[in-house]
Amino acid sequence: MPPIDPQYEHYLIARRSVEEALTPTDDQRTTLIIIGAYTAGILVLWNMPFIKYILAPFKLLTVGLHEFSHALIGCLTCARIEYIIIDEQEGGQTMMQGGNPYCTLPAGYLGSSAIGAILVMCGFNLLASKIASIFLGACLLLTLWWAKNWLTRGIGVAFIGMIVFLWWLVHGVGLKYFVLFIGVMSSLYCLWDILDDLVFRKAYESDASKFAKLCGLSSQTWGVIWFLISLIFFAGAILIALVAFKQDKETQQEQAAGFGW
Repeated sequence: MPPIDPQYEHYLIARRSVEEALTPTDDQRTTLIIIGAYTAGILVLWNMPFIKYILAPFKLLTVGLHEFSHALIGCLTCARIEYIIIDEQEGGQTMMQGGNPYCTLPAGYLGSSAIGAILVMCGFNLLASKIASIFLGACLLLTLWWAKNWLTRGIGVAFIGMIVFLWWLVHGVGLKYFVLFIGVMSSLYCLWDILDDLVFRKAYESDASKFAKLCGLSSQTWGVIWFLISLIFFAGAILIALVAFKQDKETQQEQAAGFGW
C-alpha cells in the first residue's frame, strides 16, 4: 500500500477535528431542540388572535433592545441621546442629536440581532447564561436611563426583576432557558421587523428607507442585506456555541455554582 501523502493526512486530521468540534454533545442536542421548539412556538403564537398577547411583553423587550442599539451606537458616535420610547403598538423611537447616521440607522436591526445572537450562544452554557443575564440587565438599565414614558420604564423594571428572580431560583438554572428564549426572540423579531417595515407597514418611513436615501439602493435591498446579516449572526452563534461549550450538565452546574448566589 503506497504511503499517504502528508498534506492529505493533515487535511484528514483537520477535517476530523472540525467534525468532532461541530458534533453536538447530548446537552447541546437538547439545547438545539429547545431552540427549535422556541422558534416554532414563537412563529405560531406571533399573530394568532388573543394568544399572541402572551408574547407581547417579550416583543416590547426586543423593541427596547432595538432602540437601545440605536442609542448605544449614537453614544459611540458622539450623539446626545434625548430619550427612548416604546409604544403599545410594539413600535419604538430613539431621539438623538448628532451622531453618525451611517452607523446609527442600521444599528437598530443589526444591533438587536447581534444581542440576540450573543444570548443564543450563551444559552448553551449555564455560566455563560449567568454572565449574559448581567449583560442583558445592563442594557435594560441604560434603556431605563434614557426612557421617557411609563411603558418603557415598566418593561425595563419588569425584566430586570425577572432576571434577579431567576438568579435566586434554584441557583440560577432557569437563567439558561430565559437567556436562550430572549436570544431566539430578539433574533426572530429582528427578521420579522425588517419584513414588517418593508412589506406590511408602508405607511411610514423605516430605518431601511432612511438609510436608502442616505446611501442609495432601495430600502428593500438594504432590508434584504440586513436580513442576511441577521441570519449569519444567528447561525454563527450556534456554531460558536457548539465548539466552545462542550461541558455536560453536571460540569456546567459546578462551574456556575460559585458565580453569584
